[in-house]
Amino acid sequence: MDPRAGRDVYTVARLNREVRGLLEAGLPSLWIEGELSNFSRPASGHWYFTLKDEAAQVRCVMFRQRNQAIRFAAQDGMQALLRARVGLYEPRGDFQLIVDHLEEAGEGALRRRFEALKLALAAEGLFDAARKRPPPRLPRRIGVVTSPSGAALRDVLQVLRRRFPAIPVLVYPVPVQGPTAAREIEEALALADRRGEVDVLLLVRGGGSLEDLWAFNDESLARAIDRLTLPLISGIGHEVDFTIADFVADVRAPTPSAAAELAVPDAAAMLAELAATARRLGFAAGRAQQLRRERLARTWRRLWVQHPSQALAQRAQRIDELQGRLTVAMRRGLGMRLQRLATARAEFAGASPATRVATLLQRAGHAGLRLLPAARNRLAMHRGRLETAARALNAISPLATLARGYAIVTLAADGAIVHDPGQAPPGAEIDARLSRGRLRARVI
Repeated sequence: MDPRAGRDVYTVARLNREVRGLLEAGLPSLWIEGELSNFSRPASGHWYFTLKDEAAQVRCVMFRQRNQAIRFAAQDGMQALLRARVGLYEPRGDFQLIVDHLEEAGEGALRRRFEALKLALAAEGLFDAARKRPPPRLPRRIGVVTSPSGAALRDVLQVLRRRFPAIPVLVYPVPVQGPTAAREIEEALALADRRGEVDVLLLVRGGGSLEDLWAFNDESLARAIDRLTLPLISGIGHEVDFTIADFVADVRAPTPSAAAELAVPDAAAMLAELAATARRLGFAAGRAQQLRRERLARTWRRLWVQHPSQALAQRAQRIDELQGRLTVAMRRGLGMRLQRLATARAEFAGASPATRVATLLQRAGHAGLRLLPAARNRLAMHRGRLETAARALNAISPLATLARGYAIVTLAADGAIVHDPGQAPPGAEIDARLSRGRLRARVI
């Protein structure tokens, strides 16, 4: 008696296939965070790695068409955020995640928020150059919005004192880091704009990480900067640091010290420029006076030389000269026209229509005699090429190969051509295409 009678006996392949179906249908696409390890990039371009935390780990695969969109170097030890589908690798029965999207966690999430806000505000036009207000070349008073205890304020005051110490500075103290920093900076900017005590504002802070500078990536703060009537120069972080406030500001400086340099001119350079300008004005005034004296002297000489009687004599001589040139030109033009008329008469006599018609008729007869043999030769050449191509095509036709007793074997499941016995395991159904008809068989 068959021990399997009345029992639904699973094969291992069937079990794995149904488990895979249950997993993929029962669990939706989900987000999961963990650390990458055992990262592998074979020649196929697919990524294989393990995602783990303190208590567990899971195998993951990210196929090439998905990982080509990743713009950073994924590697072991990286903390990552994944969007994946739960699946099962049937040949080994391995539980795995099929990753559709991968990004850095932690700072990567802040970077994504930064880029999303940047794109949104740029689309609204907050970064447009047409909205920027140029700072005054020589402000009467400068406002600095920053932390009163930070190194950025000391750097700014030192630069302003060195470049133009006569300009007063008004400090609006605010925190530049922490959960309330953005709101307090926004309030300080609104206060300075409302009071109108300064001609230009400097928003500065020293360097730090993306989290340290996050207060300057606040959307409400960006819109407050855009509403200002005073020009704003931002100097936040180091040269490589960019914040949303930098993009909205009228002028972005790479550092707080550079922002101070952009706010005021160099007094020493301005004094030197004024002295040079004074020297140039004195020289230009003397040169202009000299030129006017020389022009006046030349004018007096022309008045004495250009007496009306002399001008009348010169014009009379000019009339006689022009009259003589006109007579010569008329005679020369008449001779040229007579010569052209004689040439045209000779050419007209030689170009008889009857002669031209006879020549064309003779050429047409010769062309007709050559046309028929040429057409026959070309037709014979094309017929030979056609017969040669037909014989070559018939020689390489797969139908001719099948007629000699061969067959084309494909898998019944997907129609893939079988090149190797390993492609058709026992139990697989195959199709064999013969010269006439097909056969379906099962591999034993």
